[in-house]
Amino acid sequence: MQLKPQDFLVALKLVAWGEQRWTYARLAQELGLSASEAHAAVKRGLQAGLLVDAALLAPPPAAAPGAQEAAAIYRVRAKPRRALAEAASSADNPARVHSRNLAEFAVHGAKYAFAADRLPVAVGVPTSHSAPAFAGVFAPGSDDWVWPHPNGTARGQGLAPLHPSAPFAAMQDAKLYEMLALFDALRVGRARERGMALKRLPLLIYPDGPKPEERPMYG
Repeated sequence: MQLKPQDFLVALKLVAWGEQRWTYARLAQELGLSASEAHAAVKRGLQAGLLVDAALLAPPPAAAPGAQEAAAIYRVRAKPRRALAEAASSADNPARVHSRNLAEFAVHGAKYAFAADRLPVAVGVPTSHSAPAFAGVFAPGSDDWVWPHPNGTARGQGLAPLHPSAPFAAMQDAKLYEMLALFDALRVGRARERGMALKRLPLLIYPDGPKPEERPMYG
């Protein structure tokens, strides 16, 4: 099993949704993926440990008052495998993010698994430190980065997005956009920009995790 870019995109989208309940149909629609791509991405995310089966997190049903353990001897005929598959495909909130694992992967592994592909100067959607979330943090300059896109409003150094549908998804979800831009800062940013991304991205994914160490930034 090898992770694909859309698997990381799906995981970040689930971070952006937080505690919202979701379905595969909604996930596919908002990310510009097919239903089969969304299913496969979640499956690989579960296998890699970036996601957790939501059914495993649900508390067991409470026993009825006065019920005894002996009631467990009664058997219920299992549903046919096909019925289980159909139920899973329409299930509400079928998986959740494993925040610690995803934050670790985002900072230490993803930039190597999904290396940056630099493109010619183009008009597109700003990313990395040029994204709207960082307006006022970094002064605009000649090293602005963009995802080439027909609906783009900025001109800069072209950078292939994590996945072809990432610009579409980002323009609909500000938190997802911020995380994708931070990921690009890790991939192509200078020392100061990488330092910001190393601090900010894991906190967005895993707010309850250990706080990143303060390190001097050069460059």
